[in-house]
Amino acid sequence: MRQTPPPSLEAKLQNHASPVEMLRHSPTGGYEFPFAAQYTNWRDEQRAWQESVVLFDQSFHMTDVYFEGPDVRRLLSDVAVNTFKNFGANRAKQIVACNDEGKVIGDAILFGHSEHKVSVVGRPSVPNWVNFHAETGGYDVEVTRDERTVSNLGNRLIYRYQIQGPHALKLIQKVHEGPFPEIKFFHLGDLQIAGRKVRALNHNMSRMGGLELHGPVEDGPAILDALLTAGPEFGLVRGGSRAYATVSPESGWIPSPMPAIYAGETMKPYREWLPGDGFEANASLGGSYYSEDIEDYYQTPWDLGYGGHVKFDHDFIGREALEKIAAQPHRRKVWLKWNDEDVLKVFASQLGNGPRYKYMEVPNAYYSILPFDKVLMGDRMVGLSTYTVYTSNVRHWFSLAMIDENAVAEGTTVRVVWGEEGGGSAKPIVERHEQTDIRATLHTERLNEQ
Repeated sequence: MRQTPPPSLEAKLQNHASPVEMLRHSPTGGYEFPFAAQYTNWRDEQRAWQESVVLFDQSFHMTDVYFEGPDVRRLLSDVAVNTFKNFGANRAKQIVACNDEGKVIGDAILFGHSEHKVSVVGRPSVPNWVNFHAETGGYDVEVTRDERTVSNLGNRLIYRYQIQGPHALKLIQKVHEGPFPEIKFFHLGDLQIAGRKVRALNHNMSRMGGLELHGPVEDGPAILDALLTAGPEFGLVRGGSRAYATVSPESGWIPSPMPAIYAGETMKPYREWLPGDGFEANASLGGSYYSEDIEDYYQTPWDLGYGGHVKFDHDFIGREALEKIAAQPHRRKVWLKWNDEDVLKVFASQLGNGPRYKYMEVPNAYYSILPFDKVLMGDRMVGLSTYTVYTSNVRHWFSLAMIDENAVAEGTTVRVVWGEEGGGSAKPIVERHEQTDIRATLHTERLNEQ
């Protein structure tokens, strides 16, 4: 018999010794991408965003929340670290939100549909946070939620297709009906495909360029059919969830920072507003970094490479705390290229007798929504590694990491502790294993094929 979930995140936390204990032993694995694992094979699908063009169907895994009304701009300015001097209709930006102590709740993409209508799109952390303030902060704003598929009992409102790669624009120009508009980076424009109006965002995930297309869900099949029909001329490859899960680390984006919401009295009203069976309540924590204090897992905008987004030209939640630390040393986001021999040692441990190390699922080895592995320089911990993947473009295993500023030097060798303490947590996806060290070299620029 299925148990009734707690009425709120706060109520669920009361059933656990600590937020860390709840998240560490959550039965949830990695973030769900509810579409085909692969359409051909994940290796060719990865190569496509570098060599030809890949199509990812993003219609399922992101939360879209729409905000419409005269107070939309004031709402956004109050909750986001970003400036809004350069935002309006047909503009987009990466929105970053923090708590009162300047710790990141998350980031998402903000779409400006008109002067008084926007949508916040991404993993649920930021859409939920903005929704909470819209409802409780006295703003004249109407909220419409379009839940991700795993939380949606009905149909989605829109389709969303990401078209990326060196031939992406040529493909889209081929299927567009009429003169092709100029759409600047992080701007929105209108296309017409298969007789339907299509909204297009110039936003790339693979750094190779392309557009993200969206429109009413009922138009999705016709748009997809037009793209797939024209695709062979440009080497179009459909990308599945296995390849999709590796795009962000190759591009340099950390998709799930620890939402800085699980502790403190000031965040209690929000925890009471959040459902007991939602994203935040079911997130999972994994990796070799252990602390009993959930706040040790929080990040600042600078840790995640978002320092440039912080603008003190407006009042916002967390401004005072961020002003105090802005000039201080910060961790820096880097890539860690893992040592091939040490990675092979992990795979070899699955065969025969001897110690067995934590299995690395191919091509993405992160097995929780919030993965944090210790990074050591000698015996000193210098940062955290997160989102470990292999791609056919880099030809090595690698991860993103947040490293102490004074330890960042190109080509430095560090050690990543791989595996969990005590043989592993209670997460069903984690088998019994031993920890091991993996050497890695630090890179401040995007990894290319080696």
